[in-house]
Amino acid sequence: MDEREALFYEKLGDGKVRCRLCPHTCGISDGDRGKCNLRENRGGTLVALSYGRTVTANIDPIEKKPLYHFMPGRLILSIGPNGCTFACKNCQNWNISQESAPTRYIDPEELLKLATRGGSIGVAFTYTEPLLWFEYLKDVAPLLREHGLKSVLVTNGFLNEEPARELIPLVDGFNVDLKSIRDDFYSEYCDGKVGPVQRFIEIAAKVSHVEITNLIIPGLNDSDKDITELVHWVAGVSPRIPIHFSRFFPHFRMNDRPPTPSQTLRKAYEIAKRHLDHVYLGNIIIEGTEHTYCAKCGEAVIRRAGYSTEVLGEDGRCPACGTPVEGVWA
Repeated sequence: MDEREALFYEKLGDGKVRCRLCPHTCGISDGDRGKCNLRENRGGTLVALSYGRTVTANIDPIEKKPLYHFMPGRLILSIGPNGCTFACKNCQNWNISQESAPTRYIDPEELLKLATRGGSIGVAFTYTEPLLWFEYLKDVAPLLREHGLKSVLVTNGFLNEEPARELIPLVDGFNVDLKSIRDDFYSEYCDGKVGPVQRFIEIAAKVSHVEITNLIIPGLNDSDKDITELVHWVAGVSPRIPIHFSRFFPHFRMNDRPPTPSQTLRKAYEIAKRHLDHVYLGNIIIEGTEHTYCAKCGEAVIRRAGYSTEVLGEDGRCPACGTPVEGVWA
């Protein structure tokens, strides 16, 4: 069955409900849906419409997520729901996150079978916003783990703390999109808030593997101040968290801005390297910024060319000094 009664909601009377999954906390009248368009009030019962319904299923390199410190060089089955808790003006997947798209139902047992094919190490829940699959994730993540498979989420991290604490320990790895350190950026360009995302990262970093992506958009979040404050905050959680600064290209409702200049990305890289162990640049090729280096001696531990990887150390250790490198290696 591809619908379930939703978790984390309350009945308000007169047929109305309030969803408590994400910080939007939508009040929903009978017959209506929340902002995400995937949770519907049916006669005073909140229904999760998207349970197991995916817009696509592909085998991807784990580096494409991007996850550079999670079983590097391996492949992973990747799926995602048709919806999002945000309405980002620069969304690269707007046709499957902001609009209705065809989906296919994959029940947990079928997902388990698919996750073992094509050399896959498990399942990446990605492409749109997988936290909207809360009920599905709670069913399939433990099932995957029970069979020796991994689960990772590529997410905006916009979840209330109670459901976050319930879900996070079930998942092996996260790439969280920290769009800006400023709340006004989230409000104007994403229809969200930064605080819940920061809290999600703090909780996840204590029990799972976490990497962070920050898309740098010219004129919006690319100042030295913005980058420095974001880096300082990440370092305060843990300097071992890998961060990926990604190049912006005009898209969706942000076609009036140029691509991020290479010098801006290089600046972000240099600022971050003063405070964080592992920094990467994405959507652009700048020699040296794609490799993983030992935080102690500076020796290359992983070399990358596109999605091809060469792991030089064993068991996640530096080949020169033997220092363990942050990550999941087996």
